[in-house]
Amino acid sequence: MKFLMTYVPSSSAPPDPARMAAIGEFSVEMAKAGVLLMTGGLQRPTKGTFVKLAAEEFSVTDGPFAETKELIDGFALIEVKTKEEALEIARRFMAVAGDGTGEILQVFEPGEIPHPERGVCG
Repeated sequence: MKFLMTYVPSSSAPPDPARMAAIGEFSVEMAKAGVLLMTGGLQRPTKGTFVKLAAEEFSVTDGPFAETKELIDGFALIEVKTKEEALEIARRFMAVAGDGTGEILQVFEPGEIPHPERGVCG
């Protein structure tokens, strides 16, 4: 099972060098274990682009946008056997990264997309 995990730190201050090093060590450990498939940080909204489709009209708006309190700071794509394992990886990561919130979303492979009436498509 693959999961996309996001992280929003409680503080807007960047992590100190020691915390960044600890996050890097954790990432290397998870990559070597075959759990971490991809990770990255995200640009601030001042660099973002907002896209919208309404009534078949596609629009593009470049930032900067109004500041928000809940900016996703980073993400990781992991592969584990169960959701419980994903939760444990999230717990361990947050213990290293510090106070914050996150979201864990299952990523479906082609052929695994759930169908509301039939279950998983295949």
